[in-house]
Amino acid sequence: MSLKEIDLKEEYRSDKDDIVSEFFFPCLSNCVRYDRCVDFLSIHTLITISMAFENFAMGRAKIRMITGHRFRTEDLNVFSKIFSKPSKSFEGKLIKNAKIKSLQDTIKMGQIELKVAIPNSEEVADSFSERIGIFSDMQGQSVAFTGTSGESFSTQTRDFESVDVFTSWNDRTRVERKMKDFENLWENKTKYVEVHDFMDAERDNLLKYSSEWVMHH
Repeated sequence: MSLKEIDLKEEYRSDKDDIVSEFFFPCLSNCVRYDRCVDFLSIHTLITISMAFENFAMGRAKIRMITGHRFRTEDLNVFSKIFSKPSKSFEGKLIKNAKIKSLQDTIKMGQIELKVAIPNSEEVADSFSERIGIFSDMQGQSVAFTGTSGESFSTQTRDFESVDVFTSWNDRTRVERKMKDFENLWENKTKYVEVHDFMDAERDNLLKYSSEWVMHH
């Protein structure tokens, strides 16, 4: 199935729609690339995305994530292990995580890349908070969206939010603009922010962390 075959709405809103089951999961299930900017990323979210990505298991899908530089301590510790080269093994209970191990294997295959965006100008706030995402399929079609702060997949604690959706078959110009914006960010060609590979940012102590941040994610 292609993205074009999904019955997509122009907007999803928490009071009328289940954004995760009606929008995110169908798009993830039918794309081969997912480009995403979020202000905050948790290990739980990354695991859930990779598990929802049906093409992942066949080794033919890719995720590129750009996140802000604030992390929960627990998440930062796990990210540092699974993205390190060579990757570090987990001791004891962290293997709870057949899931984390599976995620680590996917990263080794080059299917998940993570970069960190850090504001470098007094003209913008002290954290990156752009919220765009782009799904692309094997037929060359794309679906872009804006509006949601992150895939909070917990059914108990979802934020009230809305998502505006644009498709390449109905609004090609806007989708191409979102794709170009993402590529410029990815290549560190965007004014007011510097974008670093996650492990470079971690090595250079550019990341902020706290045990308290964004606990509902």
